Amino acid sequence: MSAWLLPDHIADVLPSEARHIEELRRDLLDMARCYGYELVMPPLLEHLESLLTGAGQALDLQTFKLVDQLSGRMLGLRADSTPQVARIDAHLLNRRGVTRLCYCGPVLHTRPGSPHATREPLQFGAEIYGHAGLEADLEVLSLALDGLGAARAQTLSVDMADARIVRAILQGVSLGAQALAEIHAALAAKDSSALQGLTRALPKATRDGLLTLTQLYGDAKVLLEAQKAFTATPVVQEALSNLQWLAGRLGDVQVTFDLADLRGYAYYSGTNFAIFALGAHDALVRGGRYDEVGAVFGRNRPAAGFSLDLKALVSAVSPLPLRAVIRAPWRDAADLRAAVAALRTQGETVVCALPGHESEVDEFHCDRELTLVAGQWVVQSI
Repeated sequence: MSAWLLPDHIADVLPSEARHIEELRRDLLDMARCYGYELVMPPLLEHLESLLTGAGQALDLQTFKLVDQLSGRMLGLRADSTPQVARIDAHLLNRRGVTRLCYCGPVLHTRPGSPHATREPLQFGAEIYGHAGLEADLEVLSLALDGLGAARAQTLSVDMADARIVRAILQGVSLGAQALAEIHAALAAKDSSALQGLTRALPKATRDGLLTLTQLYGDAKVLLEAQKAFTATPVVQEALSNLQWLAGRLGDVQVTFDLADLRGYAYYSGTNFAIFALGAHDALVRGGRYDEVGAVFGRNRPAAGFSLDLKALVSAVSPLPLRAVIRAPWRDAADLRAAVAALRTQGETVVCALPGHESEVDEFHCDRELTLVAGQWVVQSI
């Protein structure tokens, strides 16, 4: 095996793609700042008990673990930044009222999330803490859609659900972790036959409610059908009302519903969403409400947010146009160096052609050239 072969689902990012990723990163952070979100930079690794506190088994299995050579304690390489941002909100900032935070950095996964996914996503996310109303849910949804719009993602659609629906139907039923995971998997796959077998011993109302959920996906009519099917369950009725309110405020974006959808991390506590775009293999954005995420850090307060992988986003959108640059000759002359420095100070990119390499080509698009005219260095179109 070649010593230069990278691990599966790990790849170098070459100049053209790296440029695109970096431009999108800046656009998304600028968009978040326009909404009032402050940038934080959590560490890549933490003590394992802090990193995984309250995160659930799914995040535990996705986390690389190692021993700290200084303390002998177990460390983890973060697989998701949301628990870290919740810790920052709870312990380091500890503000009253609303706090808006955003972040962008690498996370590491022990296994890829899908056949096409990387195990080293570049995760961008935004979180809002301190407001329990639907206004916060709508704000993070709007920010996510605006961010994808700035990235030129095409034909966006939002798929919505609410984690409280399945939990309300299962309320009062005692299930082991394995049995619950199998029921969740059958719901996600809309596998009624498997669900019937798994729920055979459950109360009839619970069994019938779960089987009904496998049919409740599609457009806004789904909400009306669900309201009729679960008239005796106030929590479900509230969740449906919230979904209807949010969907009615998303403008021209196509909205669908999947009331059995439980994808995403276990910390979701209410409305959750996935945003899809033309050309993407999977959802580009996942987010929602996770009011319990800060409880394990001693501060249980409302929270909502979303995250996306910039590498996946880049693969699903058209490349941004190259920024035109200026080509300059290389000479050991003070006046030329001064002219180049002045242009760079003005924000221009100036590429100096080193001696013997004047005809080489890279990804920069040179549409102008620095030329000596009548003893003065001037920029001329090529």
